[in-house]
Amino acid sequence: MAETATPAQPVNAGRVREARRSPAQHLAEAFAAGSVAGKVTLKEIPYQTQVGVRVNKTSDAGSRVAAITGGLPAACGEVTGSGAISTLWLGPTEFLVVAPEESHDSFGGSLVSDLTAALGSDSGQVVDLSANRTTFELSGSRARAVLEKSCALDLHPRVLKAGTALSTEIGHIPVVLWKTDDQTFRIFPRASFADFLGRWLLDSMREYASPEVP
Repeated sequence: MAETATPAQPVNAGRVREARRSPAQHLAEAFAAGSVAGKVTLKEIPYQTQVGVRVNKTSDAGSRVAAITGGLPAACGEVTGSGAISTLWLGPTEFLVVAPEESHDSFGGSLVSDLTAALGSDSGQVVDLSANRTTFELSGSRARAVLEKSCALDLHPRVLKAGTALSTEIGHIPVVLWKTDDQTFRIFPRASFADFLGRWLLDSMREYASPEVP
């Protein structure tokens, strides 16, 4: 006797939230303990919606995608956005769209499906990367000094201005580094490197927990 297929059950967003664990959740207490008020703080911003988009920004599909994201960056380091959605330049036809958790289709949003529909059958790609990376936020007057210990980029504010995002390495780990304001950096490592990079940053912060020598 043939089996009757059971209709797929809708995702219970509450249960999903309860069951998941972010890549650096186990380091949350260490991040808090290692942060130094007024100097440097480190935290994870988990579960952001992240979508990889490959599209020619000058094409019709590029225009449709840009209408959803609030524009597409035109040059290396540029970040565009509208509202809570930001789009980071990764290459001439490659972009990373970042938005709050609520923008994800699993939690009441429609960003992934909207971008997929905007691309349509045209050449390009839309990939949900939300589980591929996590986000660290390093901020404070010493945040730049912490990064300069193991990042080859010139992070001086004359060169790396607020609102710039670049692909680089920190502690030999490939990341996207986004300077969101004068003293705040968001770092996007792949989930599998989150533990290593989190501990690396904590170690780099350690000196600022000691009293300054006159």
